[in-house]
Amino acid sequence: MHAITVTEHGGPEVMTWEKVPDPTPGPGEVIVEVAAAGVNRADLLQREGNYPPPPGASEILGLECSGTIVSAGAALPLDRIGEKVCCLLSGGGYATKAAVPVGQLMTVPDGVSVVDAGGIAEVACTVWSNLDMVANLSEGEWLLIHGGGSGIGTMAIQIGRALGARVAVTAGSQDKLDRCAALGAEVLINYREQDFVEVMKDVTGGRGANVILDNMGAAYLERNVDALARDGRLVIIGMQGGIKAELNIASLLRKNASVHATSLRGRPDSEKAAICAQVERTVWPWISAGIVTPVIDRVIPMSQAAEAHQLLADGGATGKVILRP
Repeated sequence: MHAITVTEHGGPEVMTWEKVPDPTPGPGEVIVEVAAAGVNRADLLQREGNYPPPPGASEILGLECSGTIVSAGAALPLDRIGEKVCCLLSGGGYATKAAVPVGQLMTVPDGVSVVDAGGIAEVACTVWSNLDMVANLSEGEWLLIHGGGSGIGTMAIQIGRALGARVAVTAGSQDKLDRCAALGAEVLINYREQDFVEVMKDVTGGRGANVILDNMGAAYLERNVDALARDGRLVIIGMQGGIKAELNIASLLRKNASVHATSLRGRPDSEKAAICAQVERTVWPWISAGIVTPVIDRVIPMSQAAEAHQLLADGGATGKVILRP
């Protein structure tokens, strides 16, 4: 098969498209012929040497893919060979074939092409697991999403609205804010020009956000806590703004607030399988009904993965960037 390999840690130029051995399925895995793979910020971190794959996972980049089951072995009934699926991975998506644990296979939602499906598994599972399973976002609550124009952000806006929340977002351009508004965000904050803490307190009558979904980490930690309402929940899913910051614990105590930091990739397969099952049962019907729509910025040939990585690094995409072999 062919795959993107990383010759050494560094910039996008270290990635090459070359022939490599086919994946060998482990116990409980199947082989999927890849139709498309989504690009995620975590891929950029891994390429740079800052986010190594979990023990036993493929060294090939790629946390999600879509395609066709071509080999089932003893892990799956043979009648599923030929089925179109989208998949959550710990690695291996930037390739023409991928080994996938059975529990991380999901059907392609009705109305979604198999190529577009390459960019929905990671964002849907990340958003659902954090907003519902961790933060317990409830109807009528305020949700603040940092990076509203990202793949995660565009999905989180729609799932937040589907759960009955009121949604605020931050983004760095008017174009991205306009796209967020079209998806259902009602408070639009340009982080280059506005203080999101002040905006959230203003629109909520001084209370603040009930849930904050944060991709920045250290840079926003203190301000995020300041922006939380009483009993608020801050969920950190990224570290674009660094990994170390000081936190005034008294601020949390006064608000009876909580901080959660989660990683989908590092969870045990059993937990990821449970998340996939919930997403397929809850989010996929929303997609099929048009309540939630995957936002795809563009599809790029997999051999040009460096272009896709640079696009994400520059903040030039709204929604998902997808690689197609």
